[in-house]
Amino acid sequence: MSASTRKIIHIDMDAFYASVEQRDDPSLRGRPLAVGYSERRGVVAAASYEARAFGVRSAMPSSTALRNCPDLIFVRPRFEVYRAVSRQIHAVFAEFTPLIEPLSLDEAYLDVTANLQGLPSAAATAQAIRTRILEETGLTASAGISYNKFLAKLASDHRKPNGQFVITPAMGPAFVETLPVAKFHGVGPVTAEKMNRLGIVTGADLKAQPLEDLVRHFGKAGAWYHAIARGEDDRPVEPDRPRKSSGSETTFSEDLTTPEDIEAGVLAMADEVWAWCEKTQAFGRTVTVKIKYADFQQATRSRTLTAPVHTQENLRSVSLDLIRSVFPPAKGIRLLGVTLSGFASEEPSDGEQLELGLEN
Repeated sequence: MSASTRKIIHIDMDAFYASVEQRDDPSLRGRPLAVGYSERRGVVAAASYEARAFGVRSAMPSSTALRNCPDLIFVRPRFEVYRAVSRQIHAVFAEFTPLIEPLSLDEAYLDVTANLQGLPSAAATAQAIRTRILEETGLTASAGISYNKFLAKLASDHRKPNGQFVITPAMGPAFVETLPVAKFHGVGPVTAEKMNRLGIVTGADLKAQPLEDLVRHFGKAGAWYHAIARGEDDRPVEPDRPRKSSGSETTFSEDLTTPEDIEAGVLAMADEVWAWCEKTQAFGRTVTVKIKYADFQQATRSRTLTAPVHTQENLRSVSLDLIRSVFPPAKGIRLLGVTLSGFASEEPSDGEQLELGLEN
């Protein structure tokens, strides 16, 4: 099958955690809402669109969020509820295709080249899926439709919230050329900044770069950037894709300098990883915290346990211990990440610390 004849949908729920809370408590509708913890070391796990209008973002320290939006309402996360809603959503996906690649509780790729409902187009299929999700959950979703995963992801961002957008094979290359590289999935803030310093600001700028130059500047990722600048991505939708690790990282708009903000950032990453663990029932033994400083120097701290991490609080506690090993920070921190690896298939049990590994 030609790559351009595939029909790929990227579904992304709209402000998922916050929307669930507003659905279940009508008094929260239309108000700036953060799912998270408002305590001193609290962090925003998710923000409603009303809160986003004030600059409130996920992974932001709660103190910063409250400065941006003094009327912000905090609601503690209910992960069991979010997982239950996620199961409803994935059941809807299965009505249309068996080829589902979950990315998180609220996001997935679907290959609908041959959809189970016999609908005439991928756009019609996406609309039907979004309608069914609304019927089943009372929540809205956005969809991107294209002939590969990279473009489908770009398309879903183009009509949020509660919309959908199609990028056809005829549109793909030109669409990519007009976008800032910072909007490309797979190009993080640090890479985008490096590209900008090299004069690569848009997809057209990226497309103009010879492959050998991109590989020289970005290593193996250079070949990927060369392909996506042309709207090319041959990755298949992979149901039940095995993963060797689960990680989350964020580059912050301002360097973190205080222990409170740094701890809040690490906790946000740990919570995202734990949500994935609970969804997949995959639990790992090795926790790694990644730190990138303002001068781009990087360090990692790892700990391996005798048994898999067994609770969200367990993961939070180990992550905090690891980040505190670099306190007091000698310089600002621009990026934090938490990764869990060493997965076990069995149910987790309580485990004590086995060893502490430090890497720089």
